[in-house]
Amino acid sequence: MKFLDSSVPIATCDATGCEGCKVSNSVQCHFGPGDLYHFYLIFFPILLVGGAGALAIGVVPLLIWIGIIISFFGFIEIRVMCSHCPHYAEEGSTLQCWANYGAPKLWKYRPGPMSTGENVVFFAGLAAVFGYPLGFFITAGSWFLLAAYLLVTAAFAVTLKRFLCSQCMNFACPLNGVPEPVRQLFWARNPSIREAWETEE
Repeated sequence: MKFLDSSVPIATCDATGCEGCKVSNSVQCHFGPGDLYHFYLIFFPILLVGGAGALAIGVVPLLIWIGIIISFFGFIEIRVMCSHCPHYAEEGSTLQCWANYGAPKLWKYRPGPMSTGENVVFFAGLAAVFGYPLGFFITAGSWFLLAAYLLVTAAFAVTLKRFLCSQCMNFACPLNGVPEPVRQLFWARNPSIREAWETEE
């Protein structure tokens, strides 16, 4: 697995080094295998329980759900949300982040906020991914699996929001939880991103 060198500033940063960075404890600019495995750990239970619910109906519903997941997280989300992230500006044809590692960068880097349309597509995609298995649990009367699915999905959302979104450098994402003062510090070291946001305001 290839990740960015943690001692080298990201492509959009004007700093010559990362040592002494005022935002390094609040915004995560570099990722490693541990970050990726952490994401897999909290997301895999959703796939396991949701897949069991779909498979209870048949193989085709499961394959359709897998197709929805790959289409959204591998392509659609990359276009509407990830292409706004500073990490997208790095060299290479694929992403090396903690959530979409290996996803192809088919679109140009677009710093600045997401549009209203992109927000609609983003949340519609999340609803499709996480809402798809619900009907199968109800149809099959699998109430235990339904409860388990809701539990692991809620645990994923809380963990994501509290530990990952709270320090993510993609301020365009509607789930981002980095406070405004920290954003200003980050923008001070990444003026091209600040300019893109000011242009959109």
